[in-house]
Amino acid sequence: MKHILMNYRLRVASRALAAIGGGYAVSALAVAALAIALPGREVDRVVTATLTGLVVYPCAVMWCFATSTAWRAWLGLAVIGLLLWAVVFFGGRA
Repeated sequence: MKHILMNYRLRVASRALAAIGGGYAVSALAVAALAIALPGREVDRVVTATLTGLVVYPCAVMWCFATSTAWRAWLGLAVIGLLLWAVVFFGGRA
């Protein structure tokens, strides 16, 4: 019984870590990617990207706890994070 309880706690802790840290990272990358990719004036792009980031973070947190396993939560955040990182890295404005 003690082993099962410990496994459960580790799975929840892993999801919480993914939600807090990974969700923040994905949200920050989404803000940066949108600020680069959106058309318009710089100030408008930054404000729109920042407001969108306030929606991305809770969605990432919900994703972490809605998936069937903690591995899927980490994998989903990693894939989205890599895609957003690529937009930031390769999509920089001149």
